[in-house]
Amino acid sequence: MIFMINTHDHNLVLLSLMIITLILGNCILYTHSKYVNHDDHDYDHPKLHVVKRRIEFRIDQSFNLPSPLPNWPPGNGFGTGSIDFGGLHIAEVTTFNKVWATYDGGPDGEGATFFEPVGLPEGYFLLGYYAQRNNRPLFGRVLVAKDTNSPGDPALNWPIDYALVWSSHGLSVKADSPGYIWAPIPSDGYQAVGLVVTTTPEKPPLDKVRCVRNDFTTFCEPDEWIWGREGDIDSDEFNIFDSRPVKKGKQGSAVSAGTFLAKSGGGTTGDTPLLACLKYVKSNATYMPNLDQLKALISTYSPKIYNHPKENFFPSSVEWFFKNGALLYKKGDESNPIPIEPSGANLPQGGTSDGEYWIDLPTNKNEKERVKKGDIESACAYYHVKPMLGGTYTDLAIWVFYPFNGPSSAKVGFVTIPLGEIGEHVADWEHVTLRISNFNGMLQKVYFSQHAEGEWVYPPDLEFYDGNKFNGYASLHGHACYRSVGEVLQGSNYIGIRNDTGKSDKMLDTSKNYEIISADYLGGGVVIEPAWLNYARKWGPKISYNIADEIKKFANLLPGKLKAKFLAFTKSLPPEVLGEQGPTGPKMKKSWDGEETK
Repeated sequence: MIFMINTHDHNLVLLSLMIITLILGNCILYTHSKYVNHDDHDYDHPKLHVVKRRIEFRIDQSFNLPSPLPNWPPGNGFGTGSIDFGGLHIAEVTTFNKVWATYDGGPDGEGATFFEPVGLPEGYFLLGYYAQRNNRPLFGRVLVAKDTNSPGDPALNWPIDYALVWSSHGLSVKADSPGYIWAPIPSDGYQAVGLVVTTTPEKPPLDKVRCVRNDFTTFCEPDEWIWGREGDIDSDEFNIFDSRPVKKGKQGSAVSAGTFLAKSGGGTTGDTPLLACLKYVKSNATYMPNLDQLKALISTYSPKIYNHPKENFFPSSVEWFFKNGALLYKKGDESNPIPIEPSGANLPQGGTSDGEYWIDLPTNKNEKERVKKGDIESACAYYHVKPMLGGTYTDLAIWVFYPFNGPSSAKVGFVTIPLGEIGEHVADWEHVTLRISNFNGMLQKVYFSQHAEGEWVYPPDLEFYDGNKFNGYASLHGHACYRSVGEVLQGSNYIGIRNDTGKSDKMLDTSKNYEIISADYLGGGVVIEPAWLNYARKWGPKISYNIADEIKKFANLLPGKLKAKFLAFTKSLPPEVLGEQGPTGPKMKKSWDGEETK
């Protein structure tokens, strides 16, 4: 239940907050066990807890996209099933046999399951096993390899032995059976890129997996926490993580094999070094989608982005914004702003965000208010296409422009407090990124930008419609993008900035009204970047009111401890959320050439 209160009635605010504080201080969180042992008693000893029956987990079901993949338009190597790393051919496998599972621990306490990849293409070899949390349907991939080098210098080689990394034997782990995790020990000149899991203490056969020659490998690091007790890479506890290359971004040459890392005490457990990621020796851009294939991908996957029913500030095209009176200001000549050409051709190109120039709304009051509201009929999805993870995946970053970002609201307990002008600024750039496998054109995951950060979401957790397209939701006034309808609190669980989402008839279909603004891997002349994309300065002015005073005014309505927590929270917010100044354009963001920010 949410209460809206009049922030000018200080006595009502204080009374409400005192009641809320008492409620929050006396809340009791209840949980229920998902596990039942053979004698229906709680587990109370440090032994393996054999589970005789249990509640079904989401991972017990495999996930498939709602519709089969289309036949992609012909051309190059995109969607052909394998990629040549320079004598080492890599393919993607998405079918698995369950080996071992644990039913507690991990981010949500539901445990994880470990799988052996099966159904490998002819001539390909396994590099390691796959692990996934139990809290979503099975949806994963691992890479397998085929050696086309000369027999005298093979890119793949058997391990010479295995080292036991970890065992559940004698530990307090809820599982169907004991579990053992093994690290392949490579011969000189080779690296292991994955681990093996068994349910017996006998070592796996040497020919179960292959190790990879050094020049086809590079450093890996932990990514998403899969399972364990703490999830801290520096913890002494044993933990399982997804792996990712240390060097990421558009220029990166490496990709994780989709296998998992095991870490304890700040390093890999056992006597083996950190596992490696795969790296291409010879780059080949022909596995990226051509222009026709890009259009097919956009038609297949691109989302509808819904605005909240109470939204006042809608997206528009950049051209509409310029045509309707946006002005370019120059430092030292503020009294003579100039109209911006519809294409942005008269914007200064390049440079840095140095404060020399900025864009603002029309000076006429009525026109200013009209332009603030945007024009969803003209709104356009701007696509930036880039190779990722050694060119094995394609990122489709969909940028949406809003002429104005509206005011924020804070939530303290059950009370919502409008924050006046806080959060307001001219211009707002938000984006959603689709990560596509170049092996087969499969949607792997989606990134939803949310102010200065965001989240990766896997397809099982998307809201699909019309085949393999999905929905996104722009938050009220702030336009951060989320995968479902509801409220997300930016902060702690009882104090923060509200991000409300909802479905309305004000929607942008990013598969219809769109423009590909950058895809430099296609070569010169295929995609022409608009002039406004290379404008490096701010798309809005620095605000004129004192944010510190505004925050203090609202903080003074709160009792002592809540006031301190509220002030501490506001200091953690990025400038674009606070509304101190307008943002830079898409090309100036770190994610343009790099990985998305979590």
